[in-house]
Amino acid sequence: MASEPSLAGQTVVITAGPTREAIDPVRFLSNRSSGRMGFALARAFDNAGARVLLVAGPVTLPTPDGVTRIDVESARQMEAAVNNVIDGADIFVGCAAVSDYRPAATSSEKIKKTADELTLKLVRGPDILAGVAARENRPFTVGFAAETENLIENARAKMNNKSLDMIAANLVGVGRGFEQDDNELTVLWEGGEEPLGKATKMVLAEQLVILVGERFSAHAQRERA
Repeated sequence: MASEPSLAGQTVVITAGPTREAIDPVRFLSNRSSGRMGFALARAFDNAGARVLLVAGPVTLPTPDGVTRIDVESARQMEAAVNNVIDGADIFVGCAAVSDYRPAATSSEKIKKTADELTLKLVRGPDILAGVAARENRPFTVGFAAETENLIENARAKMNNKSLDMIAANLVGVGRGFEQDDNELTVLWEGGEEPLGKATKMVLAEQLVILVGERFSAHAQRERA
């Protein structure tokens, strides 16, 4: 891999962090994503010369210098924000841990503890990554797969099912992946695979940007041929 990729003149849209799906004014459904990987990617893409638009779920991380940040809370808000900025983007990286389901109804008042059981009906949320990949003039689209088992098989299936150009896969669970300073990724694309050893999320972000730059350049050359 090259050591100093240049993505000058390219626009990169990144999603990062969790989303929150309201149950009532004080409760919500969410996940353990800290947003650190997505924010590290935003910084690494900016360092590589790209114009970076970061659509961030509810996290407390500082915005990397040079990066334009758009704050959202729910999956539907994140989808709307992505759709507002994706036209003209060259690369999209879906790093956010977007809620797969949301409550079918949100109570306008706090739900009181009155019964021994409470049933919460959930409905599917938007698939932001698949939506970007399905666009007619889509950007080079990179996804993430956080898995607890069968890492490569599940990640490659996700990549193929959503028609992604690349996917970065990592195992999650107690003490790994979410809410950690380091991570370990395996990057997949059609006909290729590159394991990235355990490292800080910033180091992994820099390595991933190199791979994305290489595959993006190869993809652009094929499109021009």
